[in-house]
Amino acid sequence: MKIIFSLLTIGLAAFSLPFHAETSAKKTAAPKEKEYVITQFGASTDSTKLNTQAIQKAIDKASASGGGTVVVPKGVFLSGALFFKPKTHLRLQAGAKLKGSDNIADYPLIPSRMEGQNLDYYAALVNAYQVNNFSVTGPGTIDGNGLKFWKAFWAHRDSMKQIGKSSTNLEVHRPRLLFIWGCNNVNIKNVKLHNSGFWTTHLYQCNNVLIDGCDIRSPFRPVKAPSTDAVDIDVCKKVTIRNCYISVNDDGIVMKGGKGPNAHKLPENGPIEDVLVENCTFGEVHATLTCGSECIHANRITMRNCKVENDRPILLFKMRPDTYQVYENITVENITGRCGTIVTLSPWTQFFNMGGSTEKPFGTIRNITISNVKVKCKQFAVLNGNPTDKVSNITFKNVNATADTAPFPNKYADVKFQNVTLNGAPLKAQSVQEGSAVKPLMPD
Repeated sequence: MKIIFSLLTIGLAAFSLPFHAETSAKKTAAPKEKEYVITQFGASTDSTKLNTQAIQKAIDKASASGGGTVVVPKGVFLSGALFFKPKTHLRLQAGAKLKGSDNIADYPLIPSRMEGQNLDYYAALVNAYQVNNFSVTGPGTIDGNGLKFWKAFWAHRDSMKQIGKSSTNLEVHRPRLLFIWGCNNVNIKNVKLHNSGFWTTHLYQCNNVLIDGCDIRSPFRPVKAPSTDAVDIDVCKKVTIRNCYISVNDDGIVMKGGKGPNAHKLPENGPIEDVLVENCTFGEVHATLTCGSECIHANRITMRNCKVENDRPILLFKMRPDTYQVYENITVENITGRCGTIVTLSPWTQFFNMGGSTEKPFGTIRNITISNVKVKCKQFAVLNGNPTDKVSNITFKNVNATADTAPFPNKYADVKFQNVTLNGAPLKAQSVQEGSAVKPLMPD
């Protein structure tokens, strides 16, 4: 017994001794990232001066010196395309504006990705290719200065209409605001992204992306800013968008990934997985959360705790008859405000092209859950895809909606309603019913 007591005493004494291995060691602060202020490299707020070379010089110096943050100070700095390199970052201080040139010659034609296809296209204002841990932070502004591009787009489209022809989105050459390709661990935070000439933020083949606290806008008037999607998620995994305000003259958050009858076989295409959109407010948009029109597979997509303030769909499926598509495990929950529809699922035939293929593409939509939604809408839903689309397990749960038009088209049997009220009356399981979509709920 004395031996046991002695051992116990020694053990307790050992625990009372100071532990020096880690706890008493002084923690070494991580070295501060070196800053490269663009005015130190010749950038000027002279509105007639293009600062592309000066800013690129700062980026190149930061990269060559082992990395650092390129800083845009207070003022307006005009620039063409910028190319960020490994271990570089961009920060825009309060009152800073990086303003894009409105001359397409300042954006080189390079290998790129647009509308679900790899092709040569014009560089964005801010480009990052294989720059892991890339960040763009505010509180300043990146302004695409897109008015000239928007006017040229509409003028071209009108001229084509006058001769009975249609035009694509690529015929008028326009730059995106941000194009981030092949980057992991991307952080875009507290920055204003305004007035893009084309798509605002394009993520391609990226993993682990956070877009937090950003203000993303393009106008509907006096000149519409065409095809200025807020965030295009293209063959990416683990993307989170939170605490943002979004109002753009096209779709808000968009799932991309490829188009065409053989898109699912091409290595440059692929799925979008694990996307979370939360605590955001959506002003005017064409749709809040969109699957398509160039997407082959979107899986595990969640939007929650958001407010909508527009007359367009909250969840929009653009169903291409020329592309195999799978949209599954999509959740929309805790949404309030005003919208066009809660869900629109309808054909999308813009730029239809089978390319001579004998394939017979169809879409698969399954496991879609809409819950805890309280909205005023124009129409509850439009569930009316292509004839060969396979739709199953769409569930509306705890939804309180008022609609200007109560009847809505639904041609799918496997649509469930649990504790759903429409204009104050319970909405129960429906048989397949005909109906027309109230304009402008159909996609543009």
